[in-house]
Amino acid sequence: MSKLFPNATQRTKAPYRFDIVGSFLRPETLKLARSQCQCGDISCADLKNVEDQEISKLVEHQKRVGLHAVTDGEFRRTFWHMDFLSGLDGVEEVDAKKFSVQFKHHNVRPRTLRITGKVQFGNHPFLDHYQSLQQIAGDFPVKFTIPSPTMLHLICIVREVEYQPIDLYKNNPQQLLTDLAQAYRDAIAKFYALGCRNLQLDDTSWGELCSEEKRAAYVERGVDLEQLAKDYVNLINEAIKDKPEDMTITMHICRGNFRSTWFSSGGYEPVAETLFGHCKVDGFFLEYDSDRAGDFKPLRFIKDQQVVLGLITSKSGELEDKNAIIERIKEATQYVDINQLCLSPQCGFASTEEGNILTEEQQWKKLEFIREISEEVWGR
Repeated sequence: MSKLFPNATQRTKAPYRFDIVGSFLRPETLKLARSQCQCGDISCADLKNVEDQEISKLVEHQKRVGLHAVTDGEFRRTFWHMDFLSGLDGVEEVDAKKFSVQFKHHNVRPRTLRITGKVQFGNHPFLDHYQSLQQIAGDFPVKFTIPSPTMLHLICIVREVEYQPIDLYKNNPQQLLTDLAQAYRDAIAKFYALGCRNLQLDDTSWGELCSEEKRAAYVERGVDLEQLAKDYVNLINEAIKDKPEDMTITMHICRGNFRSTWFSSGGYEPVAETLFGHCKVDGFFLEYDSDRAGDFKPLRFIKDQQVVLGLITSKSGELEDKNAIIERIKEATQYVDINQLCLSPQCGFASTEEGNILTEEQQWKKLEFIREISEEVWGR
């Protein structure tokens, strides 16, 4: 029993009181192997062997730090979202003049996505990624992360000033949303059949819709932001509507994460009622490590979802003040019951293969720190 919160209890299902977003810093061995593979010095099979070895080490380290479910660290990806989305049928990754958003102080490799045909899940390579993780983890629970379906629409249509739909979607934009939802229903069914019971949808679209600056720019272009938010909630709900009872699907929301920088700021209030009040995911992983995410008041719209407070930054290695974090958890209980709250880093440690600006040792100390706080707040 927690001395701080007498009614607080642990959780035995995802999301857990002590949890993670998913990505981890890439070891130098893996970075070297990927570079050698790109240059043709080693084969794809050689690269996969290195990935398997490094993911095995990562899984064991996650177990040692006390996590209740392990990820593959996104070690087989270059971007948190591009690899998955470009693996869908009807989507391709292409060169661009610049990345679709501008991060503070850093430029991302200029790549984007283009819709070239009917969007479908198909024989997606991430099915092999999931199976490999499951085999490495054995009987230990695993968590798998993929981008939210909203991200394809955001990148290809909303952010793209010169978007030209293919004939299939030209006079029927709703058809794209329908196909996207079906593609994700197929994905969820296939991951579930392979044993996946803990799936996370990563989504930065809501971070943009929280930004006054970005909202103003979209409105100037004629985007109906209220309708867009409703369309996105409906898209997610349609995508997960066939989710089996014993499968947990959560959503992670942040404002960008590349080399310890971000691309948007603003509290959740502009989207809170639509998103928290109507989106039927089992839980939200919410960025809350800085003033850029605003206060906890928008959490008043939360229904029965779990809220994983991302109070610990993954953008730097410096540890926060433990008492200050506990006070912030207490503050959040003004709007959400303590047993609907959990704790995690605000984002992954490496949303792209470059990784954030901290060391692997600092990365693990962050997680040990979160575990200690979760044990104090919710008990062992």
